[in-house]
Amino acid sequence: MHMKRYSMPKDWPLSVKGKVWVGKPMPGPHTERKCITLSIVVRDVLKYTENMKETKKLLSEGKVLVDKKPKKEVNFPLGLMDIIEIPDIKDYFRMNINKNGLFLEKIKPENADKKLCRIENKTIIKKGKCQLNLHDGRNLLVDNAKIYNTGDSIVIQLPDQKIVKHIKLDKNATSMIIDGRNRGLSGKIKDIIERKTLQEKSRIILDIKGKEVETLKKYVMVIGDFI
Repeated sequence: MHMKRYSMPKDWPLSVKGKVWVGKPMPGPHTERKCITLSIVVRDVLKYTENMKETKKLLSEGKVLVDKKPKKEVNFPLGLMDIIEIPDIKDYFRMNINKNGLFLEKIKPENADKKLCRIENKTIIKKGKCQLNLHDGRNLLVDNAKIYNTGDSIVIQLPDQKIVKHIKLDKNATSMIIDGRNRGLSGKIKDIIERKTLQEKSRIILDIKGKEVETLKKYVMVIGDFI
């Protein structure tokens, strides 16, 4: 799957000049606008390889792990909070976001087995079980539906996906803006304004270095002391 360079997301670390085509993210855990392909990360960001042939060989050997699992597809989509590691050279990264878009944040080896996920939705299924739908496409079953709410975050252990921490979306919680013009900014939640009509959108006011910043609720990811 390919797309022309001029149509790729603007925050990809590639020039629109040069070759006409670039790998298109395959369908997966992240939407096309909110991800970057594994081959671009390996070749153009980390510069472990010089060309696509070398990249395909490296990935085919299972030497690049995403969330503790080998990924061999060159167009696999990487998105927010994904953990990327290359065990052979002991490099570990978390996909984070700033005003320019997604970027790789180097992390310590002991932090590579935990991942922060945002709860996008929750549904009650058979036998009263609750299914949490997470921002990275995961679906987790939990027993106590009442303690988890849409917008909360959880920290999961990798690769077994056991929940090790629950961070509620609430006042004074440290949070990060993950979309919109203020993406990448972090601060404490000062107020949560729920919509009163279908025409309105829920909003959150954050205190960021003494300045109030208002954004949509869906643009906020509560991080607590995880990052």
